[in-house]
Amino acid sequence: MSTSELAASYAALILADDGVEITTDKLQSLIKAANVEGVEPIWTQLFAKALEGKDLKDMLTNVGSGGGAAAAPAAGGAAAAGGDAPAEEKKPEKEEEKEESDEDMGFGLFD
Repeated sequence: MSTSELAASYAALILADDGVEITTDKLQSLIKAANVEGVEPIWTQLFAKALEGKDLKDMLTNVGSGGGAAAAPAAGGAAAAGGDAPAEEKKPEKEEEKEESDEDMGFGLFD
């Protein structure tokens, strides 16, 4: 990471820690107050736009839980379907059983 990226990152973290909205102007003022020279305004614009409307603290505390988010919409869609949901869930299980039976045949990709 370059000095410009680090300065913008740290400034965004400081603003998020204080509960202040992350904007280009606020990032620039923090970087100037820290006497970091050579930071082009494009970096603060990029960081402000990327973090607009997002809770940075929440993003940092849930770094490792990103995999579970994809399953939630699928479960919500199945619940909305009503009675068809259990039938749909059984189909993938049958496919998994077929995969397991292929492995039991005694040959594989690396044999």
